[in-house]
Parts: sequence; C-alpha cells; structure tokens
Amino acid sequence: MQLILDQIVKTFDEKKVLQGAEYRFEKGKIYGLLGRNGAGKTTLFNGLSREIPLDSGKAWLEQDGVKRELTDTDVGYVYSMPILPEFLTGYEFVQFFLEANPSMQRKDAPIDEWFDRMRMSKEDRHRLIKGYSHGMKNKLQMLLFLISKPPVILLDEPLTSFDVIVALEMKNMLREMKSDHILIFSTHILQLATDLCDELVVLNKGRLSSVPSELLHSPEFEREVIELLKDDPTHA
Repeated sequence: MQLILDQIVKTFDEKKVLQGAEYRFEKGKIYGLLGRNGAGKTTLFNGLSREIPLDSGKAWLEQDGVKRELTDTDVGYVYSMPILPEFLTGYEFVQFFLEANPSMQRKDAPIDEWFDRMRMSKEDRHRLIKGYSHGMKNKLQMLLFLISKPPVILLDEPLTSFDVIVALEMKNMLREMKSDHILIFSTHILQLATDLCDELVVLNKGRLSSVPSELLHSPEFEREVIELLKDDPTHA
C-alpha cells in the first residue's frame, strides 16, 4: 500500500505554504517529516486529515494496483495538543468509541486489554481525562488507532510530552505497528528522527524531498539536513 501526494497546494493570506508537494509513502516504514517552524508540517497533516480544505492537488491510496482518493476515515491523526472529551474517564471514552463503531469491537479483546497494551494502570483508566497529563492523553489517542487500524497514521510531535520510559514504550509500539500502517512522524528533533524513522522527508519551500537513506546514521547527516533547511526564505 502507498500514500501518494500529488501536487498539494495550500495558501493562507496569499502566502503559499504548500507549493505542489509530491511524495510516495509506503506501508511498513516510519517516515520522519522534518521542517522548520512554519514550514507547513501541521498544514500538510491538517489537509490530509481533512481538518482544512486543500486549495488543489490530491492524496491517493494505492493498493494492489488499485488507486482511490484518501478519505478522512483512512487517517488517524495524533495531535500535538490532544483533543479529547475531558468530562469522561479514559475507560468511558474508549467504551463510547467502541459503541459508536460496533464493527471495531472484538470479543477476544475487552476494553481492559487495550489499556493493558498501553500500560495504563487501572486507576488511570478510570480517572477523568481532565486530570491526564499531556503524555497520557497522547497514549489514549494512540489506543484508538490500535483499535481502528486506519491505513495512514499522522503523528504531530507526539513524543515530546513523554518521560523517558513512556517514550521508549511508544517508540517500540510504533515499530510494531508499522507493518500494518503508513506512519508519518513530524518532529524537529534530529536524534529522535534518526532513532525511530526508516526514511526522512524534508518539507522546505512548500515541497517535499527525501534525505538519502545512506545519510541517516552517518556523521554528515545533521549537516546535510541543515543545508536542506537553512535556505528557506520564510525564515530569512
């Protein structure tokens, strides 16, 4: 399966943030999306998830030679600032999600088993979401995608709010999930990108370009990425 971006354009107040962005993302890899602040990473994610309309261009899913347009139900979006109903407990929220999506319910996977996989204690799963830390809210978002299994998962800086132990758990989970999904991970932390990602993509001047895979763990990696990003006129 591939996610194909075809000439994606998005403009805000006459500023063209995405300028014909094109790329092919494959299932089975974790992609790191690198770009300076304001480069358009979140705009790209919001466009793919249909949070905002794109001005032009298309996103397609292609599998076994069959291509169809990407829909919002194909995309799981882990927001940098989680949006969750804080008046519910984590358990109540997952229960509501399963009741609203009966096709996703599995008799062999009760709700508590999903929380166990996320290593959320019995006390935490029955607390109000309002009292969750930022990291716990992100874990709850990820739990929904374990259940719903969308083909494309977009992660907007999700690991920056985790402590060292939870961040390691989440990285291991993402590595396990990649065989069934197209995972695109937005980050500005180069060390995290090299540690977690199979392929790096740079968003600069509104377009996407790949970082040669042989550079990923080479001494020249950081210098090459900086060279790709430093000439962005938006930050002149």
